[in-house]
Parts: sequence; C-alpha cells; structure tokens
Amino acid sequence: MALTLYVDTARWRAHHKQVSEQFPGLVPVCKGNGYGFGHERLADEATRLGSDILAVGTTYEAARIKDWFGGDLLVLTPFRRGEEPVPLPDRVIRSVSSVDGVYGLVGARVVIEVMSSMKRHGVSEQELPHLHSAIENVRLEGFAIHLPLDRTDGSDAVEEVIGWMDRLRAARLPLHTMFVSHLKAEELARLQRQFPQTHFRARIGTRLWLGDHEATEYRGAVLDVTRVSKGDRFGYRQQKAASDGWLVVVAGGTSHGVGLEAPKALHGVMPRAKGVARAGLATVNRNLSPFVWAGKQRWFAEPPHMQVSILFVPHDATEPKVGDELVAHLRHTTTQFDRVVER
Repeated sequence: MALTLYVDTARWRAHHKQVSEQFPGLVPVCKGNGYGFGHERLADEATRLGSDILAVGTTYEAARIKDWFGGDLLVLTPFRRGEEPVPLPDRVIRSVSSVDGVYGLVGARVVIEVMSSMKRHGVSEQELPHLHSAIENVRLEGFAIHLPLDRTDGSDAVEEVIGWMDRLRAARLPLHTMFVSHLKAEELARLQRQFPQTHFRARIGTRLWLGDHEATEYRGAVLDVTRVSKGDRFGYRQQKAASDGWLVVVAGGTSHGVGLEAPKALHGVMPRAKGVARAGLATVNRNLSPFVWAGKQRWFAEPPHMQVSILFVPHDATEPKVGDELVAHLRHTTTQFDRVVER
C-alpha cells in the first residue's frame, strides 16, 4: 500500500514536445526534487527531447545528475567566493551575479545574470563597464535575466529584456546568447525578431514538466478503516469524534510532503477571505487534507503522521474500503512518492 504517482506517459511527453516546439532552444530545468519526478527521470526526459543543456539548482545537484545527463549542465545558483568546492566536469556552466564572482571563476564557463525587476541578484547597470576586463579570463556562454511571474504594475516583460539588451550593447559586451525565464512563447519570438543576432534560450521547469495537470495524479491507498461514534476518543492526542463516521488511514504522511505547504501570495478579497477562514479553522484543529473521497476533500482527523494520514469520513458518505485509492491534490515540488505507475 503506497502513495502513488500515476503518469499518463504518452500525454505527458506530448506536452513536453509541444512546449519544446513553442520555445526553440529550450533549456529544461531540473532542480529541487526534480519537480516531483526525480533528477534521474527528468535527465532521461531531457535527453529524449534532444536537449544539449540541462539547468540545475545547485552544484550539489550538478554533481548528482552529471552521470545521468551527457550534455552541458547550467547551475542556476550564482557562484560566491568561499563556497564549498564541489568536483564538477568541464561541461558544467556556472551562473555569476557579480563582477567579483566573474573574477573568481578564472577559466570557467560562465553565464552572467543581470539584475531584473525581481531584485534578487544580478549585475547592475553601473557594474557593466567593469565586466570588460573580468570576462577576459572566463569562457562567457552568455547573459541571463530572471523575470518575475506577475507584473502588477502593468509593465512589459519584453520591454524589460529589451532595456537590458540595449544596456549590454551600449557597454559593448557580447550578445550572442541570452538566457531568459518566465516569458511567453510570443514574447520570446518578439525578442528573437528584434535581435536576430542573439540566440534567446528560455529556461523552463514548471511549464514543461507540470504544465498538463491531467497527465499526472497522486493517489494514496487506504490501509485501514475504523468505525467511530460521536464522542469516541482516538489518535495520539485522544481527541473526541465530532460525529459518527469512519477513521480512514491512508498512505501519505509528512515524509511524503503531505501537510507541508509553501506560503501563497493572495490577491483579491475572496482568496484573502478564504485564507482567513482556513486559519480560523486551524485554531480549533480543523485542517482540510489533500485527499478526496466521494467527490469531496476530506478533513484530517488529526495532524498527519510520518507515513500515513488519518482522515475523518462522515457517516453520510460511502464507507471507504481497504485497498481503495484516494486522489490527493499535492504539490509536486514538495512531494515524495513511494512508487510511480506509468499508464
């Protein structure tokens, strides 16, 4: 009995092909937990797509994935002096976000990140003149810009990239390749038309691997079902059942990522109201689980355990049976499944 990731492989790969056709020169991204699929699997899929380069999050990920992918590996986390040295092959390209970082990578292959409106990291416009001497001792693979997902101020992503292209050109820096993130296909095409001498390469992870929500599904197997009456005590904390029903033990606990959720940015009155309501229910130990039974998302009976969760299913619903599987709405980037089933 397991938490299982079901993959409609043909549909999943058809989506990969569609995205790669929309973004010529696509750079697949494989970082973190491999978007829920694992590094080895995504390395194989990138190879299947014919990718010559794969982007990873850290040098540690590059060290793990180098034996599974034969092309170049682009490390997205910028180099910092004093970081722990990790043995890596020459086909690894380092991102750099400062002039000092470029000086610290003599002889290395580098991509220089410029400071976007994200304001996370990157070389500033004022630093561009200092890059001329710095890049003489590295192998410059190109520049990169990481753009925000939302533009609440109404600004144009393409115009932001164009602004940086103009600054780099004015500084007489090489513009043969520009790596970009979070652009639409039509925006990328617009840039390519305006700057035909520059090769724009889109770094894409979520849209590539998780863009077709119907291609994958998590399900947790029912391990045990126990009938309870209102007032019966149960669980680690011996809480009382609020009504008649069933305690359902389902595969999938904290070690799988169940019950773990990244903070969300809420926009608008209704999402904020729902967030307040969820927080209020949590204060009285009412937490909605990601598991669905009989068409409804069911409540945790108590906080999830390490490998299982205990749900409460009320008496007016169909009784689950051992061996049934409950669909689970889980975030791929925080989930660790027990097994994967191709279908």
